[in-house]
Amino acid sequence: MGLFRITVCMAVASLFATAVTPVLAQDRSNKVEGLALSKNKPIQIEADKLEIHEQDKQALFDGNVKVVQGTMTLNAAHMIVFYKGDSSAVTSGKGDIDRIEVTGSVTVFSGNQSARGDKGSFDMRRELLVLTGKQVVLTAGNNISTGCKLTVEMNSGLARLESCGGRVQMQIDPKSNQN
Repeated sequence: MGLFRITVCMAVASLFATAVTPVLAQDRSNKVEGLALSKNKPIQIEADKLEIHEQDKQALFDGNVKVVQGTMTLNAAHMIVFYKGDSSAVTSGKGDIDRIEVTGSVTVFSGNQSARGDKGSFDMRRELLVLTGKQVVLTAGNNISTGCKLTVEMNSGLARLESCGGRVQMQIDPKSNQN
């Protein structure tokens, strides 16, 4: 299937759109402003290939995966959506999403913000996003933060960027806060 579009009730990809306030230590937590679930907006998913494994309650998207919801866009090489409920829920579109895993040059764009890593996961039950990689790069305008693991608690908006064994780094452009 060259192009596949699916609408689900839960916002999948918008969970990857993040903005982290200045992080200057090895490991620091900050509240993420403006990050929230959008349960009412449809999600469009495109990929080179889709495999549905009803018995395993999985949908596997492979090759040039693109997920769009509102102003947010997620790109990755591969994405697996894990469903709860009976096995027919996967093809009927009525299944609840349990978790999502994305791999292969994961990039998320929303407005002037972006996040990039090697893989990501989202636990829908716990509303917990984790983006990891050799280097996780967050940008907001001209501000850039780097580390190896970003964890976002969606309920509280708490974001934690962890180092790669050294230090978390951030470059701040003072002009980016001017209106």
